[in-house]
Amino acid sequence: MSDFEFPDDLLAAEREAWAAIQAGRLTPELAGAVQDRLTAYATEARVDRYTAEMALKRVVRHPGDGEPGSSD
Repeated sequence: MSDFEFPDDLLAAEREAWAAIQAGRLTPELAGAVQDRLTAYATEARVDRYTAEMALKRVVRHPGDGEPGSSD
């Protein structure tokens, strides 16, 4: 379980980026937008951005672990 409570907009942005990666259509603009939002979240939450990014990717890319954001 993630120790982070990611806002819905950040989860949606990461899901969109992950879908784009899988489809081979990730753009620098989309990737940058996700990174900017993640950086803002990490700053607001006063957490390490890298740790938050890894947790966000785990939540979105491996939703079967019962994490928030699961599409199961």
